[in-house]
Amino acid sequence: MSPAPAHALLWQEIADAANARPDFAVLTFEHQGQVTSRSYRQLWDNACRLAQALQDLGLQRGEHFALLMANHPEFVEAMLAASLTGSVFVPIDPRSHGERLAFLLAHAPCRGVIASDAHLAQLQDIRSACPHLHWILALHSGEVAHQEDDWRGVRSLQQTLRDTPLHKDWPARAATDAQAPWQILFTSGTTGAPKGIVMHQQRYLDNARATRLLCGYQEDDRPYTGLSLTHANAQVLTLGSCLVQGMPGVISRRFSKSRLWAITRRFGCTTFNLLGGMSTALYAEPEQADDSDHPVRFVLSAGMPAAIWEDFERRFAVRILEFYGSAEGGLTFNRIAGARVGSIGRTVPSLRHRIVDAQGCDLPPDAHGERCGELLFQAADGSPAQVPYLHDPKASAAKSRDGWLWTGDIVREDAEGWLYFLHRQGLSLRRNGEFIDTAAITKVIADDAAVDDVYVYGITAASGVAGEKDIVIAVVARAGHDLDIANLFACCRGALPRNACPTYIQTIAHIPKTASEKPREDALMAAFNSQPETVYREQTCCSTMEKHA
Repeated sequence: MSPAPAHALLWQEIADAANARPDFAVLTFEHQGQVTSRSYRQLWDNACRLAQALQDLGLQRGEHFALLMANHPEFVEAMLAASLTGSVFVPIDPRSHGERLAFLLAHAPCRGVIASDAHLAQLQDIRSACPHLHWILALHSGEVAHQEDDWRGVRSLQQTLRDTPLHKDWPARAATDAQAPWQILFTSGTTGAPKGIVMHQQRYLDNARATRLLCGYQEDDRPYTGLSLTHANAQVLTLGSCLVQGMPGVISRRFSKSRLWAITRRFGCTTFNLLGGMSTALYAEPEQADDSDHPVRFVLSAGMPAAIWEDFERRFAVRILEFYGSAEGGLTFNRIAGARVGSIGRTVPSLRHRIVDAQGCDLPPDAHGERCGELLFQAADGSPAQVPYLHDPKASAAKSRDGWLWTGDIVREDAEGWLYFLHRQGLSLRRNGEFIDTAAITKVIADDAAVDDVYVYGITAASGVAGEKDIVIAVVARAGHDLDIANLFACCRGALPRNACPTYIQTIAHIPKTASEKPREDALMAAFNSQPETVYREQTCCSTMEKHA
């Protein structure tokens, strides 16, 4: 039998699957024990109804609508409805509110919003500042009590779909341009205002298909994610891979480190995704007798600290598949076979890379055969990189100047060609002339049984030396535990080089994060400055501790 054609549009993929495997439950959504599944046929029928509802609301081809919700089945159906109608969906981190939310909705600009009722209050707060919004469809999530004020001028999504007939002619009148804008994916905005990346379906589907080889997915794999579908990681590596490869995937409404292993056991999940600080947060959970009792064979990780890598693998009986990538492009993989601990791997065969200095000049290897500088990517065939940022041609040109993708990330390449991520350009932590290994500090704190989460960052050094930072450890206490701050300082002194010991320990209720689980240093710094009673400094000269004022 010849293989099915590789379609360039998502609606074509799902239409074919709905005909070939109509009852196959390709997606399972779970939320605190409650389970909802979607077969290919259900996805197709629901998306056709939603596509019709969007057209009935006046949404035209090429116009934008926002998604403001956690991981619900309706999120996926809205992606498919955008594919059918030729409209553009704009996923927004559901934690966005106030000026940030108003900016994202206006910058796109969005004519309407499909939102969970859990986020209607955020929308109503800024609706007067968004005159371009013509409609809001709200999903009854079962998470919040009905608030009449929140529903002013809002239609029920469920009722709208019940009132919309299922038209069978969508394949004949659906959009056909695979290169047209399909999604505006906003960057996290950790280094400035969020930028909207204009994405099309051909690239999305190509990437989703490539994961079979890159990740080593097998026929009997069952991927899991609790990462937000507003982020490219979950959208491509889990959702997209399952949809186009026919693997049954499991998606949690939100990530829960305390429930993760139980979820994998219940649903038989064989792999899941981790980003950044999630690895440390999971590692910091109290050890359990059944830590290795689960069906997971590998963890797809971006940002596994080298300091805990091997301990993580041993404790949880998994293998780490580390990778590096960004929504704008660029991709490296450190495959499980022959993996190099701490490395983000090597550039994938479809790409080539350069490492350049601050002036953009290629760096030669040093005496040890190593190079350290900014990582650049380009297609292996020499095709120039293109990064279309919405309404920002200057940023687009800078990101893809000279035909190369400038990542803004500083890496080290060893003599054998293995790449190691060092830091985001401008966000390194340097002290007394040395770059600090924050992963080693993180491991020391995470090993304390009273610690639930930890993040290490830097603030402008009190010394005033340009580029120097004082070290701050933000610590979240585990429920029912009291933090022994003096002991944490002592543990650092006993396990770390003097230069890596913290200047401050900051206690905080939770570490604020973006949709991609990146800790928000701006929010931590704001709390550091506004809540001095939560910040402690060790007086090393007399081994005492005082609150920072």
